[in-house]
Amino acid sequence: MGKVDGGVLFAKALKKENVECVFTLCGGHIMPIFYGLCELGIRIIDFRHECTAAYAADAHARITGRPGIVLTTAGPGVSNTVSAMLESLHAGNPVIHIGGASPVRENETGPLQDMPTLAVMADCTKWARKIYATERIPEYVGMAFRHALDDFCGPVYLEVGSDILAKKVDEDRVMFPINYRTVAQPHGDPALIEEAASLLINAECPALVLGNGARYSLEDGKDAVAELVEYLKLPVGSQELARGLIKDESVSPQYNMMSAMGGADVVLALGVDFDYRIGKGKPPLFNKDVRIIQAHPDKTKIGYNAPAEIGIVGGAGAVAKQILAVVKSNSGKKEDLTWLRKAGELAEKGLRYWREGFNAEGNPMSPGRCAAEVAKFLDAEGQDWTVVCDGGDASQWIKTAVTAHRPYQVITFGPNGTIGTGAGFSIGACAANYKPVLYYTGDGSFGFYAMEFDTMARFDMPVVCVISNDSAWGMIKLSEGVARGEYIQEKGHSNVDLSHMRAYEKMPEMWGGHGERVTAPEEIIPAIQRAVANGKPSIINVQVDKENMSPVTRSFGMAMKAYGESY
Repeated sequence: MGKVDGGVLFAKALKKENVECVFTLCGGHIMPIFYGLCELGIRIIDFRHECTAAYAADAHARITGRPGIVLTTAGPGVSNTVSAMLESLHAGNPVIHIGGASPVRENETGPLQDMPTLAVMADCTKWARKIYATERIPEYVGMAFRHALDDFCGPVYLEVGSDILAKKVDEDRVMFPINYRTVAQPHGDPALIEEAASLLINAECPALVLGNGARYSLEDGKDAVAELVEYLKLPVGSQELARGLIKDESVSPQYNMMSAMGGADVVLALGVDFDYRIGKGKPPLFNKDVRIIQAHPDKTKIGYNAPAEIGIVGGAGAVAKQILAVVKSNSGKKEDLTWLRKAGELAEKGLRYWREGFNAEGNPMSPGRCAAEVAKFLDAEGQDWTVVCDGGDASQWIKTAVTAHRPYQVITFGPNGTIGTGAGFSIGACAANYKPVLYYTGDGSFGFYAMEFDTMARFDMPVVCVISNDSAWGMIKLSEGVARGEYIQEKGHSNVDLSHMRAYEKMPEMWGGHGERVTAPEEIIPAIQRAVANGKPSIINVQVDKENMSPVTRSFGMAMKAYGESY
């Protein structure tokens, strides 16, 4: 078969896994992989910064369900991805990071970019290894996929020295592993499944929460979840990545009732990580006496923060199918809609303060009104678009305003609260399904990686960016006004303001895209329509007021105030 170098072996191993694209930024230590990818027809999407390339790989994984691939050069190329790797790690998204390194034969001699990146990535991923033999590259790629797609998904790291990549070996001597991983999902203990089914059947107000962790273990039982919800008339609370996973929320509002969980006496939690985003399973989001059935493929997530009345180790889909079978064999279909109606009222009550912001009048407009107008466009003309939510306060408004019409439609950061992810997420989303993207962000977050609009333009990605521009780091400024109101009234804010209404809308002139500044709510939808007609990456720069904040931001400020008063 002839001689091949390590770059070709990487490309062939990725091709066997049906990898269609790789997110990267070029560098001398990894160029053999570039040439191998080109030879095998794997698309290379190159960025202006490695961190956004890694964010793109994360979004690609969320949408496709397959590991996203990020490729970085040695030293700073690898270390530039730390925030993105931690984002993937804590959100549980499978990303395979291939990092270059200085030549192995020059170890301890001070070669270019000889940084301890393996040690750094070991802290940022669930599994990290260095390859020392060219012939073993396919074997290590196989291991990386197996670990990335373990019971609970996450990022992994492979490091390879430039000499290992450049070396040519006889391809006949290379072992390409076969049958090296399974797609099977763990099923729950039958005795615990029986207990869970009994608890749900006998509950007066049962409910279901779909967590982000259900995304990678649900497919085989997605229909079972929908049938279980209908059979027991369960209100459903869905975390961001799970929204639209089972049903279109516009025709099944039953699937967007997280605020109703406070009235439930029994909750089935599928793939839920009970961190702060879901109130740690405690009041006020949950009833203090609620009994929670926790099902998760990662045993360490069961009983985390919230006590597990019943803890089932298993995939979300597999467990749902098991519980449904037992429920149907032990009870008839529930017809009483009393609890479901009450749940709807609770969910609507939970949105009361949000709706005040969505409907607010005034000039400049409130940030909530800006988000609501964008949501109107999406409901009318962008039901198949991907919505990328970035920024602090801005992201809270838009992810609450939008309706999820399909799976993987709403993409936002995970438990780290990592702002600035939006540009990379938008590119990764476009590459995953070629659907248009509405990238919604605050002006602070927009500035993190604004040059990635050049990447969008080079790859003809139809991204429309709406900036909710309050000329500040809004979430911090607004929450500090709550937490330290008297101090700030007397002495003022510290370094939270940005230049007033920078003309970000002028950036698209560089690539022939559409840019527009908007100051009135009724101008937002026509501006987006003009951007869509242009067909190139576009920016709608919307001026919003500096006072109104989302309920999440206000709660954050109240929490900071309470912390300060408790010491």
